[in-house]
Amino acid sequence: MKTLESKIRDHSAVVGVIGLGYVGLPLAIEFTEEGFKVIGFDLSQQKCKLVNSGKSDIADVSSERVSAQVKIKNLVATDDFSKLKQVDCVAICVPTPLSKTKDPDVTYILSAVKQVKKYLHKNMLVVLESTTYPGTTEELIRPLLEKTGLKVGTDFFLAFSPERIDPGNERYTTKNTPRIVGGTTPKCRKIAKVLYEQVINHAHMVSSTQAAEMVKLLENTFRSVNIALVNEVALMCDRLKIDVWEIIDAASTKPFGFMPFYPGPGLGGHRIPNNPHYLAWKLKSLNYYSRFIELAGDINSHMPEYVVERVSRALNATGTALKGAKVIVLGVAYKRDISDLRESPALDVIRLLENDGAKVSYTDPYVPVVQFDTGKKKSVKLTANMLQTADIVVILTDHTNFNYQWIVDNARLVFDTRNACSRIRNGKKKIIRL
Repeated sequence: MKTLESKIRDHSAVVGVIGLGYVGLPLAIEFTEEGFKVIGFDLSQQKCKLVNSGKSDIADVSSERVSAQVKIKNLVATDDFSKLKQVDCVAICVPTPLSKTKDPDVTYILSAVKQVKKYLHKNMLVVLESTTYPGTTEELIRPLLEKTGLKVGTDFFLAFSPERIDPGNERYTTKNTPRIVGGTTPKCRKIAKVLYEQVINHAHMVSSTQAAEMVKLLENTFRSVNIALVNEVALMCDRLKIDVWEIIDAASTKPFGFMPFYPGPGLGGHRIPNNPHYLAWKLKSLNYYSRFIELAGDINSHMPEYVVERVSRALNATGTALKGAKVIVLGVAYKRDISDLRESPALDVIRLLENDGAKVSYTDPYVPVVQFDTGKKKSVKLTANMLQTADIVVILTDHTNFNYQWIVDNARLVFDTRNACSRIRNGKKKIIRL
């Protein structure tokens, strides 16, 4: 009888992926393209139908890739979790949001693990990929699975390997981004490493699942605090009447000891705004208050308010009040060239502008409709007349398919929070930069 390791190495192991979103579907496709049979699990029947019809709703995975694997029966999606009985390895790729009180919500993880528990069998590998606080795998998942009577490291294997997806990044993908792997036992770690080595160029082992969980939080906390630093520098430069973008460009000429980060209207996406709170929450249970993380979160979360203040100041300088002003927002996705709206600061900026009486419309080629508390808002098609009659254009997401030269040529005033207009030839006097 084959061991699990040998089945993984000869690609006869059946892989399950729970959650077919922006993490799970790319992972599933990587496995299928290496010859593995993959069963994708998702609570959404609509998602399962979409995948089984050979289509993708994830920008980083083309429908052509999905269709090719569905046709050769390497990929099937289902909401029937009893099919977990058929899998040898399962990766859990479900959301880990924060509650309103900024506490980690592990409901989706626990729900997925309870399904796995029902169908857990000997020689099965379970890997959690969802970002969470240190101790989740060991303290929550292991006890639940061991209630079956199976022993971790002997009867089944348990590991944590944090996803490192960067939506819209064409250079670094699931396949060529190194993967961190931590196991609850050395055997668990080894089996998980062997699995990921089949589809990812490099897997780096750490000593435990807690270490792997901490690595992920360090990565995103690093970005959060550095973005907060440069956002605060932008606030300082505003008061000092200095161009923050010039300062960053100049500092970036230093070949050592400096890494450029850039200011903006706030943090977006699921991970960078939220992940540091997982760590802060865990540390509070150990009677440690993470002042640095909390301060960074505070600075970043207030950037939308600062943007609205700057817009108001820019309008006042032209003799126009914010109340009643026509404002066009360019881009509402949280980063360029994607459709992801999660935690997007643009939504907060629009809400604050409208609360102050501005008449706001937006355009975003990736986001046709946005649901606000006050109702739906649809993306408008930019015209020269629309730009000419607007009191101010506010660039919140620097999509590469915006024609910034044309926009500046036709706009009365532009407030650029992303330095998207740095190469504009004429009309610099119209542009106010963050």
